[in-house]
Amino acid sequence: MKKDFISGKAWVLINRDGDLIEDIDTDQIYHNAFLHITDRSQMGRYALGNLSGWEDFSDKAVPGDILIVGRNFGAGSSRQQAVDCFASLGIALIIAPSFGAIYFRNAVNSGFPLIRCANIKDLVKKGSLISGDEVGVDLYSGKGSVHNRAISFQTEPMSEVQYAILKAGGLFNYGREISSGKD
Repeated sequence: MKKDFISGKAWVLINRDGDLIEDIDTDQIYHNAFLHITDRSQMGRYALGNLSGWEDFSDKAVPGDILIVGRNFGAGSSRQQAVDCFASLGIALIIAPSFGAIYFRNAVNSGFPLIRCANIKDLVKKGSLISGDEVGVDLYSGKGSVHNRAISFQTEPMSEVQYAILKAGGLFNYGREISSGKD
């Protein structure tokens, strides 16, 4: 599966002041009241359901959409559902200046694409990137663009290992490929 370039409609998670929402924790992403749900396909409906102003996100998102979020996205507990809910919705990519360490590792291990972009906040603040814009990122080179505004930006490219895990569809598949000599 080739996933070098991901493109889609942006959802820019901003607050009332127009700033990217920072420190969104795993409880805001996927509330603990729904941890009993084990079917990944059912988790999407609860994505961001505990984040003020974004409770109806799952009703609006469509497969292929891209989330633009503030620093330290996914802080908090290690709940895998906070990654799986976005995969369930078909979210194609999450872009943030930084991610909670455990969240980042869970997403990488699941083969879910996250990419860091230190200056994404500046693009949002200037109005150069808003919800509904078409955004694309080359995961391997880190080159990004806001297509409909002809604006380019640079992200931190995926590491070789992160990229390999993504291409394999998750850490377990990657491990099977390595052990079978397909690397």
